Amino acid sequence: MISLPIQILLALLLDFLLGDPRWFPHPVKGIGWLALTIEGPLRSRFSPRNAGIIAVILVVVISTVVVWLACAVATAIHPLAGDLVSIFILFTCFAMQDLRRHALAVYYSLKAGDLTLARAEVAKLVGRDTADLDETGITRATVESVAENSVDGVTAPLLFAFIAGAPGAIFYKAVNTLDSTYGYQNDRYLQFGWAAAKFDDWINFFPARITALLVPLAAWLSGLNGLQAWRIFLRDRHNHPSPNGGQTESVFAGALGLKLGGVNYYGGEQSSRPTMGDNGQPLRPIHIKQAILLMVVTSLVVVVGGSVVSWIW
Repeated sequence: MISLPIQILLALLLDFLLGDPRWFPHPVKGIGWLALTIEGPLRSRFSPRNAGIIAVILVVVISTVVVWLACAVATAIHPLAGDLVSIFILFTCFAMQDLRRHALAVYYSLKAGDLTLARAEVAKLVGRDTADLDETGITRATVESVAENSVDGVTAPLLFAFIAGAPGAIFYKAVNTLDSTYGYQNDRYLQFGWAAAKFDDWINFFPARITALLVPLAAWLSGLNGLQAWRIFLRDRHNHPSPNGGQTESVFAGALGLKLGGVNYYGGEQSSRPTMGDNGQPLRPIHIKQAILLMVVTSLVVVVGGSVVSWIW
């Protein structure tokens, strides 16, 4: 049998080599399909908030049980088959290479001086309006996206994988996908999506903070400013509308010597939030590559730490 830490390493290697191929049936896409399929029937039978709560329970339980059964059946056929199924499921739960590729697409567009293309590329990463962003605004949006998505795209599924293998990772991805599907502050989902948004906040509480605590070490290993990362994290981690987003954005801001946050526009409406970080360097495209490096090294620190804990345990 292949040990769980090695399965996780192999899954990350697959992610590095293949990214997120669009041509094969992706379990996360299946989760999204299930969420949208049950929405209508549940809305017709229950109040919006109760329907949303039931939807979250059904999707999370079904997704986790299906993956557990798939791994159990494959293992019953042959232990190696079970390991391979587990590795494949884990691979689909990690999005480090996909996030890296999207961020690098922005970086290379900026380096080429093509702001139009850079705006189009950063729009794939963020929900804010991007049509009028200049180079500084595009860079800030990309760095903030890499910082925040380092948790839900990489470190959180890694932590859940170390806790409960492939079923644990898919449990986390189900919660995260439900938030992406239902968790909007609009007329349609304000009540129905309440449970999905709250559950995502709860599930990410510890992963976001564990990740943020590891970033200063990763910053030091990456040649960045680990001490400043720690200082800005302690000071600015609550300067964000999300209870979890500010944890990693603040520590990235400190490590990179940047000021993040401030004014964004959504659907033409201005949204302001406190800033994180000091008035250090002006935002430049190179900071996108530094943010990517910090994300990768932080993820490797999580893998090493998780492997050591698994071995001791």
